[in-house]
Amino acid sequence: MDPMDVRLGARLAELRAERGWSLGELAERSGVSRSTLSRAERAEISPTASLLNRLCAVHGRTMSQLLSEVEAEAAPVPLVRAADQAVWEDRASGFVRRSVSPPHAGLRGELVEGRLTAGADIAYDRPPVPGLEQHIWVLDGRLDITAQDAEHQLATGDCLRLRVWGPTRFRCPGPRDARYALAVVLP
Repeated sequence: MDPMDVRLGARLAELRAERGWSLGELAERSGVSRSTLSRAERAEISPTASLLNRLCAVHGRTMSQLLSEVEAEAAPVPLVRAADQAVWEDRASGFVRRSVSPPHAGLRGELVEGRLTAGADIAYDRPPVPGLEQHIWVLDGRLDITAQDAEHQLATGDCLRLRVWGPTRFRCPGPRDARYALAVVLP
């Protein structure tokens, strides 16, 4: 078992217990099956980005906030060295996420580096926090983003700025992988 998945599963179980919810209640609220929730809490599966997004929405936190809660370093520091930036991978969807500037007490923003393999396609059914502000800057490759029923085709150097209220989709049409910076600002 991956140590990060074990800590993540334990944190997900803690969040559910803090609210006094059964697996069934969390399943109803998140739209994720009880068996998948149970397997994620026991670290029998590595949660996908889409699954984590659904759980973050129910628990009212961003994915970065959740992941920072399970990292080995408990106290946030003002300088985050490259070697200390947490990396999380969703192998099933071809998504790698580096927390360049993780959530920090007193700050509303964070910075994430995302990488999608050519052909990767990730759909989020809702934002983790309604009205979340995002700035998506493509550093290399191409990225197609659908938000608020509009599709945006971004090439290297392009930046999309938006507030997220509903479903979004990130797709890398190829022919090469896409790498992008994502600035996230809480409303």
